[in-house]
Amino acid sequence: MDLKLFLREEIRKITLDVRNLFEMLLEKSEAHKEDLMPGYTHLQIAMPSSFGLWFAAYAEGLVDDLITLQAAYKITNKNPLGSAAGYGSSFPLNRSRTTELLGFESLNYNVVYAQMGRGKTERIVAQAIGNIGATLSRLAMDACLYMSQNFGFISFPDDLTTGSSIMPHKKNPDVWEMIRGHGNRLQALPNEISMMTANLPSGYHREMQLLKENLFPALEQIRQCLKMSVLMIRNIQIKKNILNNTQYQYLYSVEEVNKLVLNGLPFREAYQEVARSIEAGDFKSDKNIHHTHEGSIHRLCNHEIREMMRQVLDGFGFIKTEQALKKLL
Repeated sequence: MDLKLFLREEIRKITLDVRNLFEMLLEKSEAHKEDLMPGYTHLQIAMPSSFGLWFAAYAEGLVDDLITLQAAYKITNKNPLGSAAGYGSSFPLNRSRTTELLGFESLNYNVVYAQMGRGKTERIVAQAIGNIGATLSRLAMDACLYMSQNFGFISFPDDLTTGSSIMPHKKNPDVWEMIRGHGNRLQALPNEISMMTANLPSGYHREMQLLKENLFPALEQIRQCLKMSVLMIRNIQIKKNILNNTQYQYLYSVEEVNKLVLNGLPFREAYQEVARSIEAGDFKSDKNIHHTHEGSIHRLCNHEIREMMRQVLDGFGFIKTEQALKKLL
């Protein structure tokens, strides 16, 4: 039971940290929605994107991450107290009452399953943490890539980067690299827990204590990564007018194809016509972007993304409780 009370509180803290990063990402998305950047597929220049899209993409990713964390919270928020060693007790216990007093949403009714929940609860929490770690790791990789001299899309203040031991021109993204490393390691945690419990029969086994050695540090690591991500995003510096560079002229090739299609030319023929102009070296584009559908450059749908997050946060229950307490105070 103590472990479930502990994990419930840790999930609450992680949820609030995720919310803080989510809000920072959407704030930056709105602030830089007019700042265009290249989009890539296969790490090749593909189509125009924007920093508004880039920031909001990770914000929406955190919504899905919190859905999985909410599932972990609901499983954690069940009371095993009274199951004793896993087979119940001859004492006349009122398990429903202890569930109410301890603030659990429900209880593990079957006493054998309450014992079998050991390891399973930890694994599901670890999977949810791993999902957040994957999002942060990918964000960190983008930041490292876009900060490099070959891209030069973003930069950070000197106090958030490090110099080289030998090369005076270097500004290294050490913070993002550490977030990337921690995020990748956190993704391995569910498998570590699974391997410790995979061949165990029902009942308690001493290996269960080893799970804490892996899980407890991970809870602190994911929170540190979230807090540092907020700090880095808050201080990010965006380069303006990136797409004015002639190396990005072919980003607009799809726009030219679409113009021809809208004028009645079949897509395959339009594609071939634009491809020939690129090969001949006489491709030209007016560089106007006409993306107005939901979730595109000129229609980010950040309001809708924020509403999705609100619904997920409300599903935890403790968010509304905190808001009510703030009003009373």
